[in-house]
Order: sequence, then structure tokens, then C-alpha cells
Amino acid sequence: MYRYFIRPILFKFHPEFIHDVVIFGFRYLSNFRFILTILRRFNKFDNRLSKDIWNIRFQHPVGLAAGLDKNAEAFEMFGALGFSFVEIGTITPKSQPGNPKPRLFRLPKDKALINRMGFNNLGVDFAIAKLKKRSKNVIIGGNIGKNKLTPNSDAVNDYLLAFRKLAPYVDYVAINISSPNTPGLRDLQHKDELYELLSAISKEKELQSLSVPLLVKLAPDLSIVQLDDALDIIQKCKMDGVIISNTTISRENIPHYDMETVNQIGAGGLSGEPVREKSTIMIRQVYEKTNGRLPIIGVGGIMNPHDAVEKLEAGASLVQLYTGFIYEGPQLIKAINRLLLSRFSK
Repeated sequence: MYRYFIRPILFKFHPEFIHDVVIFGFRYLSNFRFILTILRRFNKFDNRLSKDIWNIRFQHPVGLAAGLDKNAEAFEMFGALGFSFVEIGTITPKSQPGNPKPRLFRLPKDKALINRMGFNNLGVDFAIAKLKKRSKNVIIGGNIGKNKLTPNSDAVNDYLLAFRKLAPYVDYVAINISSPNTPGLRDLQHKDELYELLSAISKEKELQSLSVPLLVKLAPDLSIVQLDDALDIIQKCKMDGVIISNTTISRENIPHYDMETVNQIGAGGLSGEPVREKSTIMIRQVYEKTNGRLPIIGVGGIMNPHDAVEKLEAGASLVQLYTGFIYEGPQLIKAINRLLLSRFSK
């Protein structure tokens, strides 16, 4: 139904406009508990798919990636639609408008998106006000980043501030150092900068006696050496997991669009089908390099159930949807879980 009736209508409008309309609608519908209850019952999944990670029981392995519910306004509705967990954000200490519009583009022939949103959000205090009203029906991850105007030399302070405020209200915290849309942010993945940041957050977690799991979201464009360095530091700083991966700055695997068209869109992170293989290869590398000891959330190019299984077989413990959800709708969650359940009966 979504693919043949709803999506054609939605795709007639600019993607950011539709995003705002959907979030507004979901936020409004979330006020009606009976609607959420009906949807949850309709989208309840078999207990055989549940798994315990970080002392959290996930109903099934499919969650929503950061970027859709930036301000923690619609997580109840996303959970009711079937996601077992929802990652809000990216959230920065202060409110910021993000990059100039237009900044979100569809490439439908290749099932892809390009975005250069730039961490547009209403700030951590706004998100906390929303999270204080949350029910216990959905697991929430909080994705944090630095403000655009904060120089990298002061980035640690931004992350610490966001972490201190948000950690008590979420089930895990994702440290986003890999978005290509905030100038200089990816430099925080470099060895020295990464150690300074992660060690500071780890110490703060211990100081505050917090048990919230800490995850690091990495870019798919790291070299093997950079990935090795990052994993060494991630483990040394006692991080609890990684998210593989963010969007790519590459413009490969877009066969249905000429480079002139792509170049007119300009800078931004590419997501969807073109990043699927790159993300999966990186998941496999991380799993092998850490001997499976570091839980992985796999994200990037999951457009059908087999893509999700591919990432789980590569070593991911959980998976997240973003572009796949936009192109395929909530039915993709069900389709993935049906395929996973079919494997139990073999």
C-alpha cells in the first residue's frame, strides 16, 4: 500500500517539507494513547526475535536511525509503527538552524538520498522536555553532536554537556563524530582527537555513576588504518558498541544519474542503496577485528529484508532503517522480521 499509493503522493513534494509534515502529524497523533495502543498491538512481533544487549531487551533487531526524529517529537509513533528502538537526534547543546536550504534530495532511481542538514535541531533542553513525557513502550537512543560554531578545540565540552543532560533520559547514547555536514566534525575520528573525546565522556560516565551504554557512530569512508586506530581507542575507552555506518561522501554506485546532475546537488552525505555494500563490508571488518566482542548496530542501505539479514550475518547485533523506511514505509519492518522468523522454522 505504501509503495504504490502513499509514496507516489509524498514524493510529489520536496523531501524536507514532507519530513516536517510527517513529524507534525506523528507528534499530534502521539497525543492519542488509544491510537498508539492499537498500532502497537497490530505491530507486535514474535518473542523469538527478542534479544538482550547492554542489559536492554529489544523486541526485535530493527530500529530507526537518527535523522528522522531530530527533536524527540515522534518517537512514540515510530515505536507504535513497529520499530523496537528509536534513535533521536542528532542533538546539540544549543539550538541551531542547520545548513541553508535546499539540503535534502532524493535520487529515486537509485533508491538514495543526499542530505546536508547540518544537525538542525532545537537543542538538548527541548529534547529532554519531550523525553520526560515518554512511556516505557519504546527504547530510545540519544544521538549527540557538537554545535556548528563550536571549534574542534572545544568540541569535547559540547559533547560532555549534551551527554550530561541527555544520558538520564535515554537508554543509550550515540556519539556522532561522522556526519559530513558539520565542518571539521569528521576530524574528531582522528586518533588523538578521538581519544581525547571518548576518554572524557567515559570518565564523565564513571564520575556520574551512569550505566547508560555509549556507542560511537563511524563514517564508512575511513581507511583500514583509520578504522584500526578508531577501534583500538573505542575499546580502550570502554565504549559499549559502534554504529556502522553514517552516510558517505562518495558519489559511487549512482548508475542512473549523470555526474553533472549529482554535482548540481552539491555536498552532503549519500545514503540508501549506494552505501549498502560499503556499510556491510565495514561491519564485517569491525566484527572480525574485535572478535565479535563489540556489539554493532548496522545501518546503511537496508532497502529490503535480505539487506538486513546481510548485515546481521556480517556481524551486526541490531540494524537501523532511515532511507529504506522513506522508500518502503513501515511494511519493511514487518518484512524483515518475517524473514528472520522464517529462519527459525528451518
